[in-house]
Amino acid sequence: MKAGQTLWTRDELILAVNLYIKLPFGKMHSTNPDIIELAHLIGRTPSAIALKLVNFASFDPILKERGIKGAVNASKLDKEIWNEFYTNWDHAFIESEKLMAKVKHTTIEQLNDIDLTDIPKEGLEKIRLVKTRVNQSIFRNIILATYDSRCCITGITNPELLIASHILPWSTDEKNRMNPMNGLALNALHDKAFEVGLITIDADTYKIRVSSSLNKKDVSESVRQNFLNYEGLKISVPKKFPPQKDFLKVHNDSRFKE
Repeated sequence: MKAGQTLWTRDELILAVNLYIKLPFGKMHSTNPDIIELAHLIGRTPSAIALKLVNFASFDPILKERGIKGAVNASKLDKEIWNEFYTNWDHAFIESEKLMAKVKHTTIEQLNDIDLTDIPKEGLEKIRLVKTRVNQSIFRNIILATYDSRCCITGITNPELLIASHILPWSTDEKNRMNPMNGLALNALHDKAFEVGLITIDADTYKIRVSSSLNKKDVSESVRQNFLNYEGLKISVPKKFPPQKDFLKVHNDSRFKE
């Protein structure tokens, strides 16, 4: 460590990973407003934050597969914090959001613009509903950032039409609810089709498969345009946190209506 430098604390590293997850890979530079904001919050320079994000990239197995290398001077604590997230997304990311809310002197609900007007004033039901809404809002923000706010099938960019779809359902896989590799950015129509198994994404090729039930003799032009024309096309795969192939295989095998 150079003279005058201070070691990164555990909390600082948790906040840095939190930001790493939220930022598209190409935007991890010192002029990014989000990096500048975090630097101000924790008393680091934007350059130091940007370098730390590159350190975390060195642990990302997906980037390694693509031949992208991060910095070589990552610390043991860097890797420890990274592994905490990578092996337990649901817990680690929520805890990092709570920490981010704390340093910003706000609440996790306000940090994520959660509407609480129709939530019960107290009780276990309030706790459950607030947690669900917070988790869903955070997951949506992560997925839209990962996919650059574009539907991975059609390229639609209207935020009002985009859904952060879970590959493994929210209701059945609690461990991967917040896992960014368990998500797809889809428009509302294709989200519903994916949910009910009328389309899937091949686990090996990332190509779109359309259920034969949609390819009838008297198929409508809208079905042809919105589904059949996409058969065999590859989705837009994000550079960071692409959909996990094991998860897609589950969807291919158990939910897709051949």
